[in-house]
Amino acid sequence: MTVYLLPEARGDGNLLVEFGPQFLMIEIIYLCLVEKGGLDLIMMNNLEVLFGLSCFKMTDVQAPPPRPKRKKNIMDLLVQFRWIVVIFVVLPLSFLYYFSIYLGDVRSECKSYKQRQKEHDENVKKVVKRLKERNASKDGLVCTARKPWVAVGMRNVDYKRARHFEVDLSPFRNVLNIDTERMIAKVEPLVNMGQISRVTVPLNVSLAVVAELDDLTVGGLINGYGIEGSSHIYGLFSDTVVSYEVVLADGQVVRATKDNEYSDLFYAIPWSQGTLGLLVSAEIKLIPIKEYMKLTYKPVVGNLKEIAQAYMDSFSPRDGDQDNHEKVPDFVETMVYTPTEAVCMTGRYASKEEAKKKGNVINNVGWWFKTWFYQHAQTALKKGEFVEYIPTREYYHRHTRCLYWEGKLILPFGDQWWFRFLFGWAMPPKVSLLKATQGEYIRNYYHENHVIQDMLVPLYKVGDALEWVHREMEVYPLWLCPHRLYRLPLKTMVYPEPGFELQKRQGDTKYAQMYTDVGVYYAPGPILRGEVFDGIEAVRKLESWLIENHGFQPQYAVSELTEKNFWRMFDGSLYENCRKKYRAIGTFMSVYYKSKKGKKTEKEVQEAEQETAEVETPEVDEPED
Repeated sequence: MTVYLLPEARGDGNLLVEFGPQFLMIEIIYLCLVEKGGLDLIMMNNLEVLFGLSCFKMTDVQAPPPRPKRKKNIMDLLVQFRWIVVIFVVLPLSFLYYFSIYLGDVRSECKSYKQRQKEHDENVKKVVKRLKERNASKDGLVCTARKPWVAVGMRNVDYKRARHFEVDLSPFRNVLNIDTERMIAKVEPLVNMGQISRVTVPLNVSLAVVAELDDLTVGGLINGYGIEGSSHIYGLFSDTVVSYEVVLADGQVVRATKDNEYSDLFYAIPWSQGTLGLLVSAEIKLIPIKEYMKLTYKPVVGNLKEIAQAYMDSFSPRDGDQDNHEKVPDFVETMVYTPTEAVCMTGRYASKEEAKKKGNVINNVGWWFKTWFYQHAQTALKKGEFVEYIPTREYYHRHTRCLYWEGKLILPFGDQWWFRFLFGWAMPPKVSLLKATQGEYIRNYYHENHVIQDMLVPLYKVGDALEWVHREMEVYPLWLCPHRLYRLPLKTMVYPEPGFELQKRQGDTKYAQMYTDVGVYYAPGPILRGEVFDGIEAVRKLESWLIENHGFQPQYAVSELTEKNFWRMFDGSLYENCRKKYRAIGTFMSVYYKSKKGKKTEKEVQEAEQETAEVETPEVDEPED
């Protein structure tokens, strides 16, 4: 008998047991043993008889391929005890950093909108002046003054080595205006999600898409990638933007909207990684909200294709009535815990009066001592479907404290009740400080033995994606979150499949194809079992699978794409057209080189810029009517 302990199985007692060609999933409740430091794994020859639990055949899950054992080295030891650095260095510094930022936000909020706008205009003038001081022949390419490790993204890039003319954007972290009549929020690019939700939620308004982690900034979500549980209604974060204020390469300040003379720039900025100009403010759509989120947890048991279908059914009516609010929830996400178990969550805004009615359960998930959200949701697998009410702002940031489930790897005992109660208030460690204290060798270790990737795939292919991840990586839990990919007037870097509107697939409409983010964040199964795993090759296979299936890889992640494959995955026609039209070539690094893994010399980048300047500008594709 061979027993595989799946990722996170150590927390809930799931065992994958092989009897010849068959697989059985046995639910064994031994939390008390694990919590008290007892047995890590219970192995019995006749589990069904001893525990009186039902078993079922997992006919659709292939056996993990046999792999040789991996030899451990000094890096394994350093990573294993990295929690010491996290507790005594990273957490205290994170707390001080968050507190100082909070004080700065409070000071900013005490100022009038008029005063904030005046300071903003002065700071924009400083950026313009700085750009005009640049000598193109001597000063190299433009980059922001922010240190590489400060970014939340996980890419191992050193692009600032090749672009050393720095422009300081650090003052741009203010909420400039909340207009509840126009339902527009005007914010600067370094405003983060926690900051803006603190301002908007008390007014019963919110950004249409609020990314789950507090630390994510408006600029990063616009120039890169942003998604949330409401994206099946509103699209990606960039789809909710009304206008961009951008400083171009020559110092010109422009306002780009979807219907003015800079409409091409408006559509080209998302996913451009700040390589078309410097974003200094954005106007973003607001929506009305209520005080609570009524959240329904629904357990799903079956194979991966059945889990995928249950996920689709949780927010996509089979009759195609995708715009009917009565049939479509306000929020949706699914967490896949094992190859046969998942929990689908759907939420609807609810008033304070409804939430406090007799018999309703209110759960303040934001309290520091509370069970981590993904573990709380997992309880639905044992107690069945249930409903509770969560304060809206706490629901928005439900994954912040434990960084989804990455907190379990950063602090192995961080989810224990005693740690949550005594030190949970200091969580989470700031991602940038984690990066700053890990060094190059540990960083490379994570790249090879850890997966932090998002796969954006058409909704109808989500079952195939889940099976691919299980076969190649065995990473659990997995995060599923849907989003609309709109059919826009211009063909942008990410775009729907041609002719999707004719297929009438579940979740699609005439104007948008439904996609899904499959979030793959954890150590792969082979690594947890001490086996050999080639993380670099796994990422290359993931990228090839995405290209073949019209999928996309967010650029915050570690990428192994060659330049040719990068432009097979993304469409560069509009982007390159805008690079030339707005004179970004020779001033800002191209998006591929900024996303490319590894170190880059200034000569390498300059040569690439020269080649780009000599290539004929591609025609911009427009979707057919």
